[in-house]
Amino acid sequence: MAQYTLADPGYVAEIAPKRLSTDPHDPFAPIGIRSRLREPRSDILNLGPLEKVFLLWIVGASCDGCSVAVTGATHPRLEDLMNGIIPGLPRVELVHCVVSVESGPEWIENLRMAADGELDAPYLVCWEGSIMDETLSGNGYFMGLGEDLATGRQITSLEWLDRLAPGAAAVIAVGTCATWGGIPAAAGNPTGAMGVMDHLGKDYRSTLGLPVINVPGCSPVGDNVLETAAAALLFLNGMAPLPEFDELGRPAWLFTETVHRHCPRAGYYEEGVFAEKYGDKECLVELGCWGPVVQCNISERGAIDGRGGCMNMGGICIGCTMPGFPDKFAPFYAPAPGAFVSSTTSKSVGSFIRRFRALSMRDKQVSARWEHDRDLSSGWARYRSQPRGAEKLAHRFYERIQESNKS
Repeated sequence: MAQYTLADPGYVAEIAPKRLSTDPHDPFAPIGIRSRLREPRSDILNLGPLEKVFLLWIVGASCDGCSVAVTGATHPRLEDLMNGIIPGLPRVELVHCVVSVESGPEWIENLRMAADGELDAPYLVCWEGSIMDETLSGNGYFMGLGEDLATGRQITSLEWLDRLAPGAAAVIAVGTCATWGGIPAAAGNPTGAMGVMDHLGKDYRSTLGLPVINVPGCSPVGDNVLETAAAALLFLNGMAPLPEFDELGRPAWLFTETVHRHCPRAGYYEEGVFAEKYGDKECLVELGCWGPVVQCNISERGAIDGRGGCMNMGGICIGCTMPGFPDKFAPFYAPAPGAFVSSTTSKSVGSFIRRFRALSMRDKQVSARWEHDRDLSSGWARYRSQPRGAEKLAHRFYERIQESNKS
């Protein structure tokens, strides 16, 4: 449990605290208050019992890369969720320290209302960044997030998590720092950094009976985060069953496959052909790529709007979605310990596969008409159409097998 900062008995604010605006007509008042005046749109098909939910985005030890990724998501778009225009999903009232229009006491008031059960709709907690052990912070704190207006006491991000998690419909850890601890939790760190799951413990359950949902990545694919949130909202709204998660709380449909299985360079590995330097088109395993053992969908989904992604842009996989990142994947850009065995085996077997495939390819590049001609009719040709020698015998043997399969 976190150590919370205490108020100095002699504390006197040098600047009088700003008066908290509770006017629902004030555009900079807490959205938890303003939202009550917002009329449901008549031009939107509302399905399910919930008209809206609150999404409380709280940041710990983070670089804000996860926030950047989510704001760039396209399937679904954050704007569409906030406008409530996706059939079956309630409107999302986003409480985010960057995106929200309110700030200071008004922003913190949203968290207080949620913790005290004063919001008029369920809420989800999205946590970005590592959790740092505040017992190691001495007389200060690692992650401050607002002050108590009555006492002037600094409230930490971690205290908000402890207050909000019991009443949340779901707690979603966004990014590798939030899921497993990430870079701030690397060996030798002085903060005791950890993931949300480690802090709340294995017995934690949300009000819907869910453990912590983990969407790793450094930064994560924005579509992965919002697709997971949308799936949770569909379940919350009674429009879909509970999505499938794996034993670590990751969305199973997003993190079951390895990077390698969908990598555009995977075919080169099978044929035993490897890149010797960056910029080569072949498989990158011998340059330090961990794709064969890393569970992530970046290869097929891309980083933003189906584009980009590490291997798609010529980079290697350094395992940033995995619980062992970064320590178990260091040093980066060095071949993995098992790469010598796997790549050597692939080269041995792949050399035969590559030659047999080339043989079949040459046969399939000859049309039935060309079989009876001595030369190709193409002006680009630099070779004769008919196979010769051992290649001709191999093609005839192949054709006999092919014909037998037709009977």
